Amino acid sequence: MKVFITGGTGLIGSAVVAELLAAGHTVTALSRSTSSAERAEAAGATPLRGSLTDLEVLRTAAGQADGVVHLAFSNDFSSPESVAQGVAEEADALAALAETLIGTDRPLVTVSGTPVTPGRPSTEDDPLSTAGPVGGRSDSVARVLALAPRGVRSSTVRLPRTVHHYGQGGFTGLLTENARRTGVAGYPGDGAQRWPAVHALDAAVLFRLALEKAPGGSSWHAVADEGVAVGDMAEVIGRRLGLPVEPVAEETFGPLGPVFATDQPASSTRTRAELGWTPVRPGLLADLENLEA
Repeated sequence: MKVFITGGTGLIGSAVVAELLAAGHTVTALSRSTSSAERAEAAGATPLRGSLTDLEVLRTAAGQADGVVHLAFSNDFSSPESVAQGVAEEADALAALAETLIGTDRPLVTVSGTPVTPGRPSTEDDPLSTAGPVGGRSDSVARVLALAPRGVRSSTVRLPRTVHHYGQGGFTGLLTENARRTGVAGYPGDGAQRWPAVHALDAAVLFRLALEKAPGGSSWHAVADEGVAVGDMAEVIGRRLGLPVEPVAEETFGPLGPVFATDQPASSTRTRAELGWTPVRPGLLADLENLEA
């Protein structure tokens, strides 16, 4: 299969590219910069210069591919305005990719987060929330999934708050970055709130499975750890970096503070049963032991 991927040189995307190539697919990777293009080429993919705002580039690439995987996002959480801009850019990009595939029955695999369901782990059947600073991403995903009756084999892989590799990545990575910056391994709330997690290499397998065989309009959970307490993450981060571990105000984490303070475990029972996905890589707390001061 000839696959076009956005976000193919990030922590998750690079793992997905490697997984696709190992399975015999060919990959063209959207590359925003020269360094990104060089990384894509070194990984074995064909770089295509452009960004999420280059809608004609996206349409052309999607039209020439047998399947599309969308992972790119601005990841600028420095202010509410920057988050809103990132959400809007992604919405336009996804619309361009999806409209090109209407009537082709080709796969479009996009990404979203696991939902929050108070009192229990969320499942693949729970709806995504459209509230909060990144709620607009859920609207974009819903529009893509709704195209299944129009001949787009659309699916979404819902990623947990932390996708990790060697202790890096995801919201836990933001905890680590904040700890390095402030000198305190801080956590919002009482630290008992739980975040689901998955190793990037396990998540990559699920993206491939979704591309190859997920039915149109379907949602899947890339969840290995159902829920790890944020306080436990902070304890490992503090020990590895030699920093004190303390509760801090939600505002410490900017516009994502309320999300960081939320209890949000998630299940992947249906994903494992129906797609045959079995995560085998180290769990989050074990992977955090790779952090170096």
